[in-house]
Parts: sequence; structure tokens; C-alpha cells
Amino acid sequence: MSALITPELVALDADLGRDKSAVVARLAGLVAAAGRATGADALHADAMAREAKAATGLPGGIAIPHCRSAAVTEASLGFARLSPPVDFGAPDGPADLAFLIAAPEHGDADHLTLLTALARALVRPEFVALLRAARTPEEIVGLVQDVVSPAESPAGATAVSAPAVSAPAASAPAAAGGERRTVVAVSACPTGIAHTYMAADKLSAAARDMGVDLHVETQGSSGSTPLDPSVISKAAAVIFAVDVGVKDRDRFAGKPLVQSGTKRAMNEPEVMIREALAAADDPNARRVPGTGADGTVAALSGDRPSTGSEVRRWLLTGVSYMIPFVAAGGLLIALGFLFGGYKIVNADPAADGLSYAANWMLNNTFFNLPSAPGVDHLNDGFLGYIGALCTVLGQAAFGFLVPALAGYIAYAIADRPGIVPGFVVGAVSLTVGAGFLGGLVGGIIAGFAALWISRWKLPAFARGLQPVVIIPLLATLISSGIMAALLGRPLAKALSGLTEFLNGLTGSSALLLGLILGLMMSFDLGGPVNKAAYVFATTGLTADAGRGSLVIMATVMAAGMVPPLAMALSTAIRPKLYTPAERDNGKAAWLLGLSFISEGAIPFAAADPLRVIPSMMLGGATTGAIVAASGVELRAPHGGIFVLFAITGILMFVIALIAGTVVGGVAVTVAKSIGRTKADAVPEDAVDLAHAHSVTPARPAGTAVA
Repeated sequence: MSALITPELVALDADLGRDKSAVVARLAGLVAAAGRATGADALHADAMAREAKAATGLPGGIAIPHCRSAAVTEASLGFARLSPPVDFGAPDGPADLAFLIAAPEHGDADHLTLLTALARALVRPEFVALLRAARTPEEIVGLVQDVVSPAESPAGATAVSAPAVSAPAASAPAAAGGERRTVVAVSACPTGIAHTYMAADKLSAAARDMGVDLHVETQGSSGSTPLDPSVISKAAAVIFAVDVGVKDRDRFAGKPLVQSGTKRAMNEPEVMIREALAAADDPNARRVPGTGADGTVAALSGDRPSTGSEVRRWLLTGVSYMIPFVAAGGLLIALGFLFGGYKIVNADPAADGLSYAANWMLNNTFFNLPSAPGVDHLNDGFLGYIGALCTVLGQAAFGFLVPALAGYIAYAIADRPGIVPGFVVGAVSLTVGAGFLGGLVGGIIAGFAALWISRWKLPAFARGLQPVVIIPLLATLISSGIMAALLGRPLAKALSGLTEFLNGLTGSSALLLGLILGLMMSFDLGGPVNKAAYVFATTGLTADAGRGSLVIMATVMAAGMVPPLAMALSTAIRPKLYTPAERDNGKAAWLLGLSFISEGAIPFAAADPLRVIPSMMLGGATTGAIVAASGVELRAPHGGIFVLFAITGILMFVIALIAGTVVGGVAVTVAKSIGRTKADAVPEDAVDLAHAHSVTPARPAGTAVA
């Protein structure tokens, strides 16, 4: 296994640019120049897409931009000691140490283990001090190799049991009788490379200083070693420092719970531990819901989420697991149209019930490529075969769309017991013609059926059969029986009526629908309203989709591209209205918008929602109305400008996109300009950049200087 870092990947005391996008681009260039990535631009785009979701700056002048990327051919670390420092969004100022952690999209476990070892080392002050003192790239390489040596303890469950110390006044008190308190924790982040392990180590260090026994399970990319059940049973409370769901959450059922994202665990570990110990002494504290190992059932108490937020969580969980099926299936079908022709999905009169694609794949092989059976606009030979192959694979992926939606809605309600009945009721929904409406309703029914059965207090001899036999059998029978016997036909009629309505939309009615979908796509930028519009579009995007469904898909994607593009335009035409960090995000937002990643506008909306969100909705509605009224069609569910080949009416699509971008960009620029004085236009963090150039700028009156 080759080294993660070499001297060629190190830049010391370098001026790599004035914003994080430039720094990441230069580091990505080092990785590509070393032959470890197929292209610097693709790696830079993936790293900045991750950066747009959450800043990677850490307290203490450190930044760890990171990503998994298909462009990376070998797990690598690019390092820069920056002069001047650059703002990566840390709460205490710009960073002078930056690591680009570049992992392959499907990285091997050994390399991922080493990458996580580096992330854990960055929370140690002595290691950071050595990085700042190193004089040559070779010294940096040696320091990094020392901390990522395979001799280091593996990533997984990390137990920290500090020696008894006199806790300071602010520390947590011991339990009655002088016993040390025990707390268990789980840390997890979406990529599973950096924040997972840094949060774990920050919590561990804080617990050691406070005289608390802390056992952390890291659910990261390099695997997870589950906590010992005896440790969990003795714990006074549990901390979930997670940005994603917790695996096997039922192990902690009934324990007092403190939960937050990994960033808070890294910034306020002592506070979270004190909150956990306080929750252990509070009979009304929030507790982990679910069925414990002993069969007892715990409900969520204390700060119980509202019904609305719970329903939103269920639906978003189902949608998030469904989207990969949509993307894979939709893009494959779009490629099938590109290579095979637009009649590749039509029924073949020579084959009973089969499409041209299915019949071609059934009767031919890669080594036997006859011409297509005399159909206009249907390619033959090699391209036709590839088109048929992509179509068949895409249709297979689409076959899982509704079952995945229903299955993971049920999973969000009942955890693992809900998956089987959810998938089955989703499949039954397709069989009876209820489609995605049946998937939504059936998933909820299956989840509650599984949750209800999981709470039955069965005799000891039957508890082992409950999760593997009793729940799947009975919950499937209940939910799928209700769908087949009672709900399937009414839902199928509703779906059929909706489809006929969509396919008949023209003129003013299409314009109104485009307006509404544009508003929805731009309202919460990847949230439940945005996702509802997206699911509405993608679930109608089947191989035999009607014209109305294809117009809706085009409308949704075009409108979803507008918010990042509009914010990028605004930061370009009036940069003084934005902080340096926001101007940096604006540069990344060009690519994010063109790639149909609406979340690229989230940093702007979070900082100034009253000005940004209405402006984005205005731009999105403009684009949506133009696309829908023009009848533009799209046969791919994602991809932005990279799937122009799947668009019918490309010119109007581009015109609509430009129009919405200009309207949104001008609107947000005007909104941010109204009521601002000249002093207000000076970014609050301009002092950080000025300090790097030994200049002290004038600050607005009343602004505190740290």
C-alpha cells in the first residue's frame, strides 16, 4: 500500500489564494499532478460540493476540506501551510494549516483507516505545533506517517477511562458513593472520514479532564466495533454526536439522551458531557426510543419532537434512500434514449409484452449484434445494443423506486423491523397500480404495524423469533393486506387521474404549475418542500412517461438550478455585500448550480433568510413558469447541464435558466442593498484578511474587536 502523502503533495508557507476555493483547487492540482487523480477540476468540484454543505474549518487555525471522489485513483493527502491564512469558516478565524483529504469513491478499508488516524491526530495540540514548526516537506511527510502508521490503534470503538482526578468546580460530580460516572457515545458523519473521529476524540479528551469514563463507538468509513452490551447497560447516559442515523439504535433504548451534530461535539465537548450527566439525573429527560436487548420498550420522552417534524423525518428518510435508485435508473434510461433512439422503450409487436430493449437483450448478446428490427429512429448495431442494455438496467433500477421509498419510510418509523414490510407493501403498491402514492401511504402503515408488534411483551422463548419471524410476517400481512384489499384501487384511480391531468396540461394551467413547482424548489433548498416537488417529478419519470411528466421533470430541475446560480451572480456583481467566506461560496455555487445541487445556496439562506429566500423563490418561479409554458421535456432525473442530451427544447431550457438566474440574482442584490450604509457593506471578517496583510481596516461603529 503506497504512502498517503509524499513531498510532492506538500506546500509550505505558500500563498495559494485568498479564498478556500483557490486553496482547494491548488491542493487538488498537487494530487492530480502526482498521478493520484484523473483530474484536478473534478476533485476540486467534489471537495467544494462537500464544503457547501458544512464548513470544514476547525478551531485552532486548521482546515480539513475532504471528499470521496470518483476522480481520485489513490487515497491521498495534500497539505499546505498557508501564508496568508485563509477563512474556511472556523469560529475563531482563518486557517494556516490545510489538509485536503482525497479518498476514492469506493476506498479500501486500509487507506480509510489511515485517513481517519490523521483526522484524530489533528485534535492533539502537540501534533499541530509540530506541523507549524516543520521546515521541509520531508518533515511534514514524516510527521504524518508517524500518526497514520498501521501500528496505531484501529478505528472503531474507542474506550477512554481516565484515572481518578480532582475535578474542577465546573466538572461533572461523581455519583452517590463516590463512583465514577460512565457515559457512552456514538459519533458519525456522512463521509465517515474526518468529523466522526475528531468528534470522538474531542469527547474523549474532555471526559478524561472531567473524571468521567467515556466509551465511544465511531460509526465511520473504516468500520465500527460495537460497544460491549455490558458497557451500555452500565452507562448513565448516551451521547449521539451524529450527522446521520445511528446504526442499531435499539441497543441504547431507554437511556437518557443528548444528541447533536459532530461539529458541536468538536466545539463544546465538555458542555455535552455535562448535559448527559444532568440528563441521567432527570427522570423527565429525553430518552432513546426503541426496544432494548431485554425486550423492554422505551418511548421518547422529554423534548419529544412535534408530530409535524416526525412526519417530515419519516418522509425525508424514505426520499433520501430512494434518490440513488432514481438517479441510477433515470440516467441509465436517458442513456438508453441517447444510444438506442427514442423508441427503444416502445412495445415490440414481435414480442408479447416486451419492449424493444427487453426483447433485444433477451435474444442477442454482445457478440451477436444484428440490426434493430426495422423501426424508425431506433439505432442498430453496437450503439443500439448499448442503448438497449442501459434501458433494461435503468428499468430494473426504477423497479425498486417505490419499494425503497416505502421500505425506508417504515424504517424511519420502526427501525430495522420496518424494512421488510415496507419493501413488500411498496412492491404490492406497484402491482395494484397505486404507484408512489401507495408507497407513501403503505410505508407509514407498515412502519406503524412493525412498531406496534415490536412492542408486544412476548414470553422469553418467543423474543428471539420476534425480530426475524413474527414482525416481518405479521407486519407484512397487515400492511400489504390493507393495500391490496382496501387502499390499492382508490389510490390507483387517484394516481391515474393525476397522470391524465398532468399529460393534459397546456397554456395557462402549465404555466401555473411551473410557477408553483419553481417556488417549491427554491423555498427550502433541499428541505422537505424541495424534496416533495422533486419526488413528484421523479416518480412520474418512467420509461413510458407521458409528456406532462417529462415537462414537470424539466421544470423541477431547471428551477432547482436557479438558487445557487443566482447567489453566484449576486456575489459577482456586488461582492461588497458579502463576506469573504460568502464570496468564496459564491464561486463554488456556479458549479453547484449548473450541476443541479440546490443546497449550494444554503449558506446564504442561513445567514440572511429574509432577503435570500424570497429572492430565490422569485427566480425559481420565473424559470419554472417559462419551462412549463414552453413544453420543455427532460428524461433524466438529475445532472443539470451534463444531461442536456436528454432535454427536448434545449434552447428554451437555457433561456429559462438564464432568466431565472438574472431575476433571482438582481432581486437578492437589491434586497441586500436596501437599508444598508456604506459601513455596513464592510464584511465583518474583513479584519481577518486585512490582518494577513498587516493592515488594520476601519470597523463599523459599535463593532467589538476580539
